[in-house]
Amino acid sequence: MARPLIQSSPMPGLGLSFGITLAMLSVIVLAPIGALVAQGATLGPEGLWAAIDRPRVWAALWLSFRLAALAAGCNLVLGTALAWVLARYDFPGRRLVDAAVDLPFALPTAVAGIALTALYAPNGVLGGLAREIGWKIAYTEWGIFLALLFVGLPFVARSVQPVIHEIDREVEEASATLGATRLTTLTRVIWPMLMPAALTGFALALARAVGEYGSVIFIAGNIPMRTEIAPLLIVIELEEFDYDGAAAIGLAMLTISFALLFAINLLQIWSRLRIGHV
Repeated sequence: MARPLIQSSPMPGLGLSFGITLAMLSVIVLAPIGALVAQGATLGPEGLWAAIDRPRVWAALWLSFRLAALAAGCNLVLGTALAWVLARYDFPGRRLVDAAVDLPFALPTAVAGIALTALYAPNGVLGGLAREIGWKIAYTEWGIFLALLFVGLPFVARSVQPVIHEIDREVEEASATLGATRLTTLTRVIWPMLMPAALTGFALALARAVGEYGSVIFIAGNIPMRTEIAPLLIVIELEEFDYDGAAAIGLAMLTISFALLFAINLLQIWSRLRIGHV
């Protein structure tokens, strides 16, 4: 007897819930992406490339993806360390720190951008200290980097923290009993178990940083060819009624983002297969 394509479930409403899910996915995700692709298709390959192949566009794309990758990489380390401290240690104010991790989720990005600018501007508290040693933060790439760190840190911490809770301390004790050093235990025992969740957090932080707008434009300075991010350039194109140019930049960002996320997913699959063979 042939097996059904969709296994029966004790929960009712599979057909209805599946249909609602597909409908919401189509309306919220697929339709906007399809509209963007359709807008770009009207230009043709030559027109699309002509809209993208401009020094200002390449500079904005390079700045956005370069700083987003750097910020996501730093958040991978900082977020994992923060999650480890919150999951494994009890100290005064731990609940307060744990709640503060979620602030970038709740705080409007424009408010975050204004706060960071006020803090790191040359006349700000930390910006003034940096100015005394000849270091400028706001209105430079360093300011953009700090803003992307701020918005991306919770994604890594919240992705890794539940996995740390599930790791039994006896695993570390067994590793130490066998003569492994703390560094060996971390790299050969703990990290392989954390890697899939950490990569998920990295991908989320990267995706958020690439498309971040509100918290960046206030602290970036928005100088073309220097501190102008790609999302801001899209807004500028739209304000100038150059919808084709905005669609071309959007398609370029979509293509690069898809390639990066695809590579990260392949790395996740490899890490899970590696854990399964251990």
